[in-house]
Amino acid sequence: MNTRRQLGEFLQTRRSQLRPEDVGVATYGGQRRVPGLRREELALLAGVSASYYSRLEQGQASNASPEVLDALARALRLDDAERRHLHELASGGRRRGAGRRPVPERVSPVTRQLITVLGDVPMVVLGRRSDVLAWNTLGPCLVRRPSGPGRPGRTAAAAQHGAPGVFGRAHP
Repeated sequence: MNTRRQLGEFLQTRRSQLRPEDVGVATYGGQRRVPGLRREELALLAGVSASYYSRLEQGQASNASPEVLDALARALRLDDAERRHLHELASGGRRRGAGRRPVPERVSPVTRQLITVLGDVPMVVLGRRSDVLAWNTLGPCLVRRPSGPGRPGRTAAAAQHGAPGVFGRAHP
């Protein structure tokens, strides 16, 4: 079930539990078609437009501000737990704490052992965001920039001494 629909169901359920007499809304003695408050009545109590509240309840509005949510919580007479739940539903699964840094990636001991065992093979371990997490002594050969035309992966010093290039073979 998506969170917009859950938000709408939560608002509708809480709205149906409030009687007009509880919040001081005049009923004029007529028969009501819905249990509890009407959408327009709740919107008036919360200080938002009836159309905006209707869109929230129908799952068509996605960015309710914390101030609007607090106004709705006051109008619905929600307790602290229900208020927090309302805010969580309205966030729609968006990540909270955007300022938090992600947990740093680490190379497992098994991967470190593999790097050590395969010491004669150039190895570079990349993370999720292409960060270099680990390498062996030959690993930099894989990421070396070309030093001249037609000589990928060779430094000028390596070219003078006939050292291997990126793929472990000497270039003429």
